[in-house]
Amino acid sequence: MTANLECEPFVDAVAVGDFLQLRPRRVLELARQGVIPAYPLGTGSRRVWRFRPSEVATTLRSSSVNYPRQSPAPRQETI
Repeated sequence: MTANLECEPFVDAVAVGDFLQLRPRRVLELARQGVIPAYPLGTGSRRVWRFRPSEVATTLRSSSVNYPRQSPAPRQETI
């Protein structure tokens, strides 16, 4: 399995966001919190984050990610 990961390219938050149907900013928040596996490049406050899609998918399949919706739906006012 390790050889398979070596061939898999790293992708950015935009690609993972498309895969998860999340905004890239939310993907980065989850990465910083350690909820999804990610690889920070560089030091300091302006890190670049890269992801392996197979690792993200495995994490999701393991049910270890159980978060409510990204933002609640707006309430409909009744008149």
